[in-house]
Amino acid sequence: MGEMINSTSKVARTWEHKIEDIMQVSIQILRLFFIAIMIIYLFSCLIGLSTKLINLTVQYGALDFANMKNILTDALFTLIVLAIVRTLFIRNGYLYALTLLEIGFVVIIRKLILLEVDPSETWLLLILGGISALFFGLIVFAHSSKFRNIKVI
Repeated sequence: MGEMINSTSKVARTWEHKIEDIMQVSIQILRLFFIAIMIIYLFSCLIGLSTKLINLTVQYGALDFANMKNILTDALFTLIVLAIVRTLFIRNGYLYALTLLEIGFVVIIRKLILLEVDPSETWLLLILGGISALFFGLIVFAHSSKFRNIKVI
């Protein structure tokens, strides 16, 4: 009786191990597929940004503030997509957290650029400015603490 239970548990463990292997391979394949899609999307963003820059420069010559603001917001969006693609290749938790902090900083700066200057939006601008300053301080602190432990020979 004990031998039958033992052989049943061995078969169950074998199947469990095979299913886990299949799941890990399928998750890795999905991860690589997602990375490929994001890289294609990144190239699309870069091509769109460069064509917009070329078209506006050819059309207007020297760009005015409104056109430069439009290009800057598109460039920041492309930077966000680039940072997201970069995080897909990071295996180190510290660098992953730092990259997500940098993405948050760029998202807040982009929001600040897109906001219209209106007296009713003063508190929102002040709060977003404070948060972006906090994020910038955290990024500088994280970079400095990372290199503080490295000794120069």
